Amino acid sequence: MMRMPAKSRGDAAKAPAAARDAGDSALAAYCPDIDEWPSIWRYEARDVAPGRELVACLKPFLCHLLSLDLSRKTLNRHRDNLWLLGSELIRGLHDDAPGTRRRPIRELVLAAVDEEGGPLIRRGTEVEQRSFDATCRRLYRFLQTQDNASRS
Repeated sequence: MMRMPAKSRGDAAKAPAAARDAGDSALAAYCPDIDEWPSIWRYEARDVAPGRELVACLKPFLCHLLSLDLSRKTLNRHRDNLWLLGSELIRGLHDDAPGTRRRPIRELVLAAVDEEGGPLIRRGTEVEQRSFDATCRRLYRFLQTQDNASRS
């Protein structure tokens, strides 16, 4: 499998088409059903659009993970935890205060994850929560790095 070097958000637009295609094919092999996630997460039809935005927000992070020298088991754990995060965030659109649905998805993700981890998962064990929190911390650092790079 070809591993792509980590890129900042601005560099992705400048990347040659062949490099982007290689990253897309690696992501497709790693997460073959990623485009179906929004439909799986949905509670009602209006959940699909924010689900698609969420997938778009998570794809650069998934590509970043693929660029690292991580074991297949670790990559799969992070992928599964990101799927769970998406599920929790879409569920939160129904459970949280009115107006949550109008907030930008990136803002919702950053409200859910931080340097401590992520939201509590329903029906998860302590071990599963620790794994989930590790992924959320890593996602948070990645998003912060992206934000800092876009400001400079």
